[in-house]
Amino acid sequence: MSVPPTSLRPHASTSGNGSPPIGVLAGWGRLPLDVIKSLRNRGYQVAGIGVRDHADPHLAELCDHFEWIGVASLGRATRLFQRWGVTQATMVGKIHKVLFLKPRWWLRHWPDWTSIKAFAPSMLTGSKDGKDDTLLGIVVDTFAAGGIVFQPATDFAPELLVKPGQVAGRPLTARQQKDVEFGWQPAKQMGGLDVGQTVCVKNQMVIAIEAIEGTDLCIQRAGQLCKQPGFTVVKVAKPQQDMRFDVPTVGVKTLESISAAGGKVLAIEAERTILLEADQFRNTANRLKLSVVALSRPA
Repeated sequence: MSVPPTSLRPHASTSGNGSPPIGVLAGWGRLPLDVIKSLRNRGYQVAGIGVRDHADPHLAELCDHFEWIGVASLGRATRLFQRWGVTQATMVGKIHKVLFLKPRWWLRHWPDWTSIKAFAPSMLTGSKDGKDDTLLGIVVDTFAAGGIVFQPATDFAPELLVKPGQVAGRPLTARQQKDVEFGWQPAKQMGGLDVGQTVCVKNQMVIAIEAIEGTDLCIQRAGQLCKQPGFTVVKVAKPQQDMRFDVPTVGVKTLESISAAGGKVLAIEAERTILLEADQFRNTANRLKLSVVALSRPA
């Protein structure tokens, strides 16, 4: 990805509503754009930090302050937020953890000393695990030590959380409902282990379980394994879900992945899943003849 020049605009030290700017640490995907737009609609100034090779370059155009960092530049990110007067921030967008399995990844994302100290137990000595919650917890604790408190993105944009009910498409058949009920439990169990949050099911058989590869590749693998059309995708929050990070998120791309792989149903957890571009999402689901339901738990 080509990284545009830094955007740093003249500004007041507080937002239009009298509050300090809200910090946004942005990873991959559409979600950072939607959260920043919601913040601006509420009258806040936004101080954005984009993770290189992940965040959308257009973020710079929406933020009052913006800088790019490597994925392991926590010290620099903390100092930037402090310089901009940020005391509250949110973390949005995915970080592709497979990056850390690539040779010499650190040459492009050079770790600073703060990151080396913070992540050494997980990445160097092995005294801590490398689960998502462990690594992301280290991130928010490091910022907190610098006076920056992270909050859930949905505190700033509550409208992004999906409501219970039929989101799009036709109601589920009895057989599809059974697949949702069957897939819900292993999806919750895998979430509890902090492995993944998505399970693909057909005829009450698990076809694929999400791990480090992410939802879209999990769905793709299910399509490769299941040549019968019409499998079901179940995506849920972790039982211990920390709403400050790694909240399940679905959008148009999720639907396109399901359709391309031969799936027919997407079941998500109501009030604990972020739905991006809701109108476009529903239109796309109807066009692709997919059924989408949001449940607090299966019946």
